[in-house]
Amino acid sequence: MKRIVIVGASAAGLAAAETLRREGYDGTLTLVGDEPHPPYDRPPLSKQVLAAEWPPERTWLRTPDELAALGVELSLGVAASGLDMTDRTVRLADGTAVPYDGLIVATGVRPRRLPGAPAHVLRGLDDALALRDRLGPGRHLVVVGAGFLGSEAAAAAWRLGARVTLLEPAPVPLAHAVGERVGRVLARAHTERGVDLRTGVTVSEVTGAGVRLADGQEIAADAVLVAIGSLPNTEWLADSGLTVADGVVCDAYCAAASDVYAAGDVARWYHPLFEAPMRVEHRTNAAEQGMAAARNLLGGAARTPFAPVPYFWSDQYGTRIQAYGLLRGHDEVAVVEGDPADGRFLAAYRTGDRLTGVLAVGMPPRAIRPWRQAVASGAAWREPAA
Repeated sequence: MKRIVIVGASAAGLAAAETLRREGYDGTLTLVGDEPHPPYDRPPLSKQVLAAEWPPERTWLRTPDELAALGVELSLGVAASGLDMTDRTVRLADGTAVPYDGLIVATGVRPRRLPGAPAHVLRGLDDALALRDRLGPGRHLVVVGAGFLGSEAAAAAWRLGARVTLLEPAPVPLAHAVGERVGRVLARAHTERGVDLRTGVTVSEVTGAGVRLADGQEIAADAVLVAIGSLPNTEWLADSGLTVADGVVCDAYCAAASDVYAAGDVARWYHPLFEAPMRVEHRTNAAEQGMAAARNLLGGAARTPFAPVPYFWSDQYGTRIQAYGLLRGHDEVAVVEGDPADGRFLAAYRTGDRLTGVLAVGMPPRAIRPWRQAVASGAAWREPAA
């Protein structure tokens, strides 16, 4: 391959670029990004950046000198607009076309939005800075969606002295992902600090002065953050010939077509460990999958299936939440260490007859790490799980 193009100047895209160079690829390498910023880390946006603890530059994944040392052609501030797999070119929004012999798609996701007036979202660096400017003592923030992103933003706003109202349509926040018992513990962290958490409510639209609920009630706010999930950035791949269904559909090797791979939040690949297709929106997975896609693009017959144990973390009100494996779709949750009433515990998750995930709240890393191997090995569920 004389020319490899990576679309997405993200954590996944950067990991792919660095891996290609480490593996000995010395051809032309182009990294395309729709934002003007160099590759940066997204998890701090809803934590340290929003809480005004970090300057924007601290999120950069590499310095300008380190990027230059990679020998990468950076095309920042311009989005990909199309893909022609016959001519092997990526079309950009500025009208240029970039040829490739190998392609890695790492275009990530974008936030879902609500009807009505414009509202804040929290995906990019500029989003975090714009919202941060609206927070502080005497300000009122309404957060729509009490998932991990919305909860982290609520915690950061609370630390800045803002009054926070957190709206969630489900009866228990995050119950679909972590179970009702764990969801109640996470919800309690908000209410104990005076956050106005309202569950079982639906927001119909954003107004110029706040939000309107489905029952007609209006809640005034100085700022509204919509954190109701995301959509994979695949529109530019329409008519490309790639299969797109809740992401770029890939095989176990992260291959979407001949010499075309996908990585990060946009990739929906077949996971051999869980024997199912999945798309994972976690920072650790983005980097690991970027590396795997790069190696497999170069690997030929030496390709390796991508079968990680997914890992994610969240920081809320000074408490670290960590999880390994697949928690969604579980059949049973069992607390195996600690006590949810104390806010420090470890819970195991059963799907079928297997241990498929584990989550820790307020526990040291050493408490959860041994469970990773149990999930990776497909360990059978035992009562009580231990």
